[in-house]
Parts: sequence; C-alpha cells; structure tokens
Amino acid sequence: MLKIFHSPGTRGFRVIWVCEELSVPYEIEPVNFAAEYRATPEWRAMNPVGKVPVMTDGDMTMFESCAMMQYVLDRYADGQLQPSKDDATYAHYLQWCWFAESTFARPLGEIVNHRREFKPELDDVVAEMKSRATACVGALDAAMADRSFLLGDTMTAADLSICYAMRGYRRMVSESLPANVQAYFDKVTAIPSYERAVQADAKTGERLKA
Repeated sequence: MLKIFHSPGTRGFRVIWVCEELSVPYEIEPVNFAAEYRATPEWRAMNPVGKVPVMTDGDMTMFESCAMMQYVLDRYADGQLQPSKDDATYAHYLQWCWFAESTFARPLGEIVNHRREFKPELDDVVAEMKSRATACVGALDAAMADRSFLLGDTMTAADLSICYAMRGYRRMVSESLPANVQAYFDKVTAIPSYERAVQADAKTGERLKA
C-alpha cells in the first residue's frame, strides 16, 4: 500500500487528493514539520533536503509531490485523470502539471520561506512574489475563458494540482479571484474527493497533536 509521509497543509495534499479521486488505497504517516525534526538523520534519509512529503510503495521511496502524483497515475490510474500520450492534449497536460509547481507554486513557496527566515519580512521580495503568483492567476483566467477544465471538458490531475496551488494563493495573496478562475476553482473543489482530502489533511494535524 502507498504510504504518504505528510504534514498538514503541505504538498502531500495533492497526492492525497489524487488517491482519493482514484480510490487508490493509501495511508498517511504524520510528519513533524519542525525544522529540528526535518534536519535529523532519520528524516534526511527519507528526503535529503528535509522537505515534505515523501511517499513509499513497498521498497520504493520517493520525494517531490508532482512526481508522486504522476507515479500514482501511471501505476494505478488505468488511464484515468490524464490523456494518453498519443492524445492531442497530452502536451498541454504536461504543461499545466509543470506550471502548477514550477511556475505557480514557486513564488508562493518563496513567500513562506522569506516570512520564516526574515523578521521583519522583506516587504519588497514578498510583494514581487505576490505579483508573480498573481500573473499566474491571470494566465489561468485567460486559459479558462472558453473551457470547463484546463484541457477542455475533462478533468485531469493537472486541475487538481493547479487548484492545490490556488489554495495557497487564496491564503497568502488574495481570496478574490478573477471570474473564470473562481468558477473553475469552485467546480474542481466541489468534487467529493476534495472534501475527503481536506478531512485527511485535518486528521493528520489532529494525530500530530495527540
């Protein structure tokens, strides 16, 4: 069974969400997000740079949430949540999957990092990161002007990954979204698997406090 080593609110959420949408069995191993724990040899053996999440599948151990998501799709999804490689939309599926983390989530992560490391925070740096994230939302708003999901009428894992990043944007930058993005975010987060992922994330936090 898949085991997801997860801290509440971190990128393991997107992997949990994919598993919930696909009904792929998994279990969550709560991870103490304190910097002291993530610097221990025990955790660095799981992730050499001390980040969360990590996922295991039998003897296989991996990190990087988008790679985990793709692993689950390729191994367990039986063609669900992604187009086939000979489909005309496959290139754009890859584009939006990479965009979700490398372009959209990156400035959001930098906001978190600067607020953690610099007190008072570096206002100019945070403002620039907010501007970059807002530009991503603008690009998404334009893309969603004539479609229900990123690839048209069919939801894929790219939509889940983008909407995970959108959660961070709404928390750190603005809850006010352009009309197309708001309708899109509402549609994707209305699916039952989203609420189950939210509940799993919350229960992880409760287990860490117990």
